[in-house]
Amino acid sequence: MSTHRRQAISAALQAQPTFVSAQQLYAELRNAGERVGLATVYRHLQALAEAGQVDVLRTDEGEAVYRRCATGRHHHHLVCRSCGRTVEVADRAVERWADRIADEHGFRDVRHTVEVVGTCSACGAS
Repeated sequence: MSTHRRQAISAALQAQPTFVSAQQLYAELRNAGERVGLATVYRHLQALAEAGQVDVLRTDEGEAVYRRCATGRHHHHLVCRSCGRTVEVADRAVERWADRIADEHGFRDVRHTVEVVGTCSACGAS
């Protein structure tokens, strides 16, 4: 994949205020005149996810959505199901819980993702 395409995909993702699907990002790139394929968008997003540079969530429908990480540290998310607002949270209690559960069941080298989905105060007020 060309450096230009990687940069275009990264810039388009950086401009997103909330999580976005690969298809949405692809459509925005094409509308902006970028000559990029959907498979290229998927590959680059996957590479960014594997490098820990983007957050990946699964929607209720099972679709992967992506967003640039606001922090490079391990974190979890509070996600508004109405507007998509996302808050990154780091909580040692979650880490201790995950370690304890893994240990109780004999698991090692454990990774985890925690997403708490609800309605933010702005959406809940309406």
